[in-house]
Amino acid sequence: MVRRIVTGISENGRPRIVSDAEVPRSPKSTMTPGFANCLVWATQVPASPGADPTMSLRSWVPGPGETIALTVTFPPDSVYADPAFDPAAAAAEQLEGTPGLAELFEPDNPGMHTTPTVDYGVVLDGEITLDLDGETAVLGPGDIVVQNSTRHAWRNPGSKAATVFFVMIGVPEASAVPSRKAAEV
Repeated sequence: MVRRIVTGISENGRPRIVSDAEVPRSPKSTMTPGFANCLVWATQVPASPGADPTMSLRSWVPGPGETIALTVTFPPDSVYADPAFDPAAAAAEQLEGTPGLAELFEPDNPGMHTTPTVDYGVVLDGEITLDLDGETAVLGPGDIVVQNSTRHAWRNPGSKAATVFFVMIGVPEASAVPSRKAAEV
């Protein structure tokens, strides 16, 4: 369970808590034991502070200028190697639970995907490996990654689940993959 506290402004102009509850959009994976997503919040253009678009959101990939905040819990890779694991059923479950995002995963390269976003990721718990098509970085609790629209996958070779909090910021497709020079500045 991820607790979400949302603030707002009361009718008399004072700050207040408008919601304190479990994240309302948290599809539970039955086909991939231990895998979980929680759509924490999203903004749309134009942004409307206080309006909660999480339930009506049609895509888990934000458009240019929009944002999505979510947590993802990655089970150990051994879950995917288990003979009982059904990749087709897991993919169908992800298509239903995370529309827009699930379609970006490459069927011939499990886990690999590219999104037209700049993502800030903070490891909350466990250890996770960022795989950039062979170049890797191992991240632990408190580590932060800035993912600039590059092709990547998240791997968990350990024996314990890892949870990462992401803020995805939509960028125009044409600027989705920055040049190497721009990334080095």
